[in-house]
Amino acid sequence: MELVVQFQVLNQSCQCLAWKPCPAVAWGAESQHVAAGYSDGTIRVFSVSRTEMELKMHPHAVALTAIAYSTDGEMILSGGKDGLVAVSSPRTGMTIRVLADHKGSPITVLQCTRKQYHDFGVEGGELWLATSSDRRVSVWASDWLKDKCELLDWLSFPAPASPEGLDSLPPSLAAFCPWEPGTLVYVGFGTQKEALFYSLHKKQVVEKISLPYFATSLSLSPAAHFMAVGFDERLLRLLRCPAGAAQDYAGHDDAVHLCRFAP
Repeated sequence: MELVVQFQVLNQSCQCLAWKPCPAVAWGAESQHVAAGYSDGTIRVFSVSRTEMELKMHPHAVALTAIAYSTDGEMILSGGKDGLVAVSSPRTGMTIRVLADHKGSPITVLQCTRKQYHDFGVEGGELWLATSSDRRVSVWASDWLKDKCELLDWLSFPAPASPEGLDSLPPSLAAFCPWEPGTLVYVGFGTQKEALFYSLHKKQVVEKISLPYFATSLSLSPAAHFMAVGFDERLLRLLRCPAGAAQDYAGHDDAVHLCRFAP
């Protein structure tokens, strides 16, 4: 429980960060890298073992709001406050692609996962999703080394027109389901307080789990069928999936803004 290393960037706030995935061979200190997105539109890649910044890129003109590594660690996906998604190579420092599909609404989540090469009838070994605060989720199949990136699905979740008593809308959050390939989970402001399981194969919502409040954070266990959901109401709920037992943890004195399962 001690601070091991600290990186400081003056006059910029760090808005999001991601660990580089480790190669399957071994967990070596030399492979521990963190990519961080900042309020000036820059990405900085830090080496934990060497305690230094290795790379600085500037793919965005506005603050970053989400960042993720591709599953092989060869690309960094970043999303900005203006809704643009950039794909950059940490090897060359170049931005190879910019996607404007979510333009106008801040990106809230970026996540990558592996897929079988011809899953869904499209090429590429990677699936990734982008979620924006206007309750839209786009799902893509890509093979970055071949410069392939194809839109697989586009989801829009409805919501009532004018919410009363809500100062700011709950975030739109989505994640691939680790134990149910081809399925993603979505929470956000809507007509009901619930978590939705959407099948990319069936193109429809296949399961709903009701929640006590609108969620402010979401994490899915990579090992067991568990989902953690945080709320503005200072509560963290652990849910067994499919819809089963719920365990509540009330140890916070403010909104549960972020929750994560350990790997």
